Amino acid sequence: MWQKVKVHLMLSMSFLTALFWYCRRLYSFLAQLLKRWSNYLQRQLIRNLSVLPEVDLLGYSGREWKGETKQAKQMREAYEELFRSCHIKYLRQVRRDNYSVIRAVLFQIFSQGIPFPSWMKERDILKLPEKLLYSQGCNWIQQYSFGPERYTGPNAFGKLRKCMEALKTNWAEISATRDHEERGSMCNTLFSDESKEYKLYEAIKFIMLYEVVEAHEQIRNKPVHNLFSLLFARDSSSDPLSFMMNHLNSIGDSICLDQEVSMKMPVLQFHVELFLLGYLLEVKIRVYRLHRFNTEEFQVNYPDEYRREWNEISLLTEDDHYYHIPLFRT
Repeated sequence: MWQKVKVHLMLSMSFLTALFWYCRRLYSFLAQLLKRWSNYLQRQLIRNLSVLPEVDLLGYSGREWKGETKQAKQMREAYEELFRSCHIKYLRQVRRDNYSVIRAVLFQIFSQGIPFPSWMKERDILKLPEKLLYSQGCNWIQQYSFGPERYTGPNAFGKLRKCMEALKTNWAEISATRDHEERGSMCNTLFSDESKEYKLYEAIKFIMLYEVVEAHEQIRNKPVHNLFSLLFARDSSSDPLSFMMNHLNSIGDSICLDQEVSMKMPVLQFHVELFLLGYLLEVKIRVYRLHRFNTEEFQVNYPDEYRREWNEISLLTEDDHYYHIPLFRT
């Protein structure tokens, strides 16, 4: 009897040992598979992110500006000045396309939880396309193009309304989120979806156009902000239609927000769209222009006249074309 029991016990122990070994191997395999899948998803997320995670400022400078050319030395000196005097220690790279500056501004507004500007709280921005088309008789709005989409014709009105809805919904949802980490996660998700984020940028472009139309109607009867006088003083934007055709329609496609046709304009006219962007969103945009290091134009505020209660965001550019987000640490 004991021999039989002993045989059964040995068989049971062998089976349990084999089962335990198999489970360990299976667990190890599943853990590796899960890790690889997680790494893959993380790589895909980073690849799709239009605003990358923060990197060390001086490390980035050293990688991007190697060599001993005059330009490379000047850029490294400019980065060192930011690190030493401005307490900028890190940098978030922004995708290098022609939405760069709008993306960098809007990402900071969302990630900081900055609320709607005061004028946006008083009127429904969803009705702006309809008002511009029907109340103010701007039939030429059908020539509005959405970045790479050159011309959309009768579809422009419906697409603009969807863009305005996307801006209002996402801005309200993210600004209402009080937890900083949760808000950051929401921003990373939003700014990794091209179709969603492009709607935000087109909504901002349209708001700029709407305000230009209103200023153009008011300028005959009462004074308007100086930035509109600068805008209408340009041959390429003497009225709202020319502003749309020569400037707004190209944003996201062939030029960036502040990249003008003529390089001979004064700095105030050259960056008038940035003045307009800061004015409409009620934020002070401080831009560190590294290629203007050791000049008065190294740090520029857009607009130069702003209210004390406005929030401040910062941009960093090496060429007035592509922009990154500097991060401060004390």
